[in-house]
Amino acid sequence: MARAITLVLFFFEIALLPWLVSGCSRAPTFDIVGSFFPAWLVCLVIGILLAALARWLLLRQQIVVVWPILVYPSLAALFTFLFWLVFFS
Repeated sequence: MARAITLVLFFFEIALLPWLVSGCSRAPTFDIVGSFFPAWLVCLVIGILLAALARWLLLRQQIVVVWPILVYPSLAALFTFLFWLVFFS
């Protein structure tokens, strides 16, 4: 019985292998000064810069943030994910 289950799992893995490898067909990258950078890294840098801009705007408007250690990384993640969805989804 255990051999039959192992055989079924083996064929299941073989059947799924092309589907799993097809995700590697096109990786979104940018060519920056001759070096390829993944798109998520560019989105992360832009998200951090937008969070810094949001911090500057909040300070300029004299809006007090109660928990900045929670708010600014969350803003960076929000901007990163939004940028990724808008340009790469």
